[in-house]
Amino acid sequence: MGAADPRPIDERLRDAGLPALPRLAWLEVDLSGITANARALRSMLPPAAQLATVVKGDAYGHGLLPVAHASLAGGAGFLCVATLDEALLLRAGGFEARILVLYSVPPSGVDDAIEADLDVVVMDATSAAAVAEAVGRRGGTREIRVHLGVDTGMARGGLPPSEAIPTARRLLAAGLSNLAGTWSHLASPEDRDATARQVEAFRAVLADLERAGVDPGLRHLVASGGILDDVSPPWDLARVGLALYGYLPEDVRVAPARQAAAAMIRPALRLRAIATAVESIPAGTAVGYGGTWRAERPSRIATLPVGYADGWTRLYAGESTARVRGRDVPLVGRVSSDAVAADVTDVEGFEPGDELTLLAPAGEGGSTVQELARRRDSIPWEVVYDFSPRLSRVFVQDGAIIAVRYLDGQLATVSGFSLRRAALGDVGRAAPGRARS
Repeated sequence: MGAADPRPIDERLRDAGLPALPRLAWLEVDLSGITANARALRSMLPPAAQLATVVKGDAYGHGLLPVAHASLAGGAGFLCVATLDEALLLRAGGFEARILVLYSVPPSGVDDAIEADLDVVVMDATSAAAVAEAVGRRGGTREIRVHLGVDTGMARGGLPPSEAIPTARRLLAAGLSNLAGTWSHLASPEDRDATARQVEAFRAVLADLERAGVDPGLRHLVASGGILDDVSPPWDLARVGLALYGYLPEDVRVAPARQAAAAMIRPALRLRAIATAVESIPAGTAVGYGGTWRAERPSRIATLPVGYADGWTRLYAGESTARVRGRDVPLVGRVSSDAVAADVTDVEGFEPGDELTLLAPAGEGGSTVQELARRRDSIPWEVVYDFSPRLSRVFVQDGAIIAVRYLDGQLATVSGFSLRRAALGDVGRAAPGRARS
């Protein structure tokens, strides 16, 4: 991971040949960190197993296209998404890697999935019928890659094990040459007994298919927790989500043999904001809606342009801090939709235009994702997913800004840097200058 650039954001953008931000609050995404995390996770797998990175939900809020190319650069062989439109967006971005849609594609979208050369799942009678009909209609003119989804204990979609063979035979009879894969999902990787039962159920399904003369294709069961704890064989493919972004599930044990690699995994996300105003107030002054916080002394209060409309929820009030000029300062009063206040009384020389860090990896100031999750009685997944598109994503590689994505989804990149080329393996440093891709 590249060293952080301490210069102000406007100077960094100007030197990269990129326009100033439209709003003085942004998420900074370290693509070098994503690549390093993917490499660390890939190192936990045997050589024959492939790493599949889960980039659904706008890559957990980090930015779909840049994160996809960064994870491929780290050794991923598959990209996993939840919906057909996410997969089509990756194809439109020039990604030629295998893309697996983890939930059933609507019947009306099966032909689009085939034309886009996607891997799809069949996990119920409706999806089986839609895929079988499309295969039969096309008469083998263009193959579709099908992964048979089996419920081994999650009870959240998937074929009952008893339906695996009849469904596979239905697809093969329609003209499918073979299954691309057979998969399931661990419900509680932190629960070794429950996981062991799912592993055995998955083994039984695979054995039944093979006895029936059906090649199961790529076998995959584990995600981040299963990889870290080594609670299951990785089989042919391991799907990794949360750990790719630098967060280890807190209730999952890390196997001794994987602790060195796990220690290399670091968060890639930072939330920063620039103070838009600073006000000196006398002791006793209330700050924010409802006057829930009052200054106990003469104070200086900075207004930061980030609030619950950005995903910085009211539940973060009262305990959160930000870091500026090397000091941690409390965020005070209620969080508004578009603003939060910081008590900067003890920060010598603080002035409007100073940058504050609200969210960062441990040790960098502000809060961590795990701390925010505890404050809202939730989980890290929900914290990162909740950040709004109106927070521009500033993408950093090897310490330098290479791209910015705005509210409208447009991606401004430094001249010479192309996500299309990066998707095919060219992730070298780009020369400064502005381009749109």
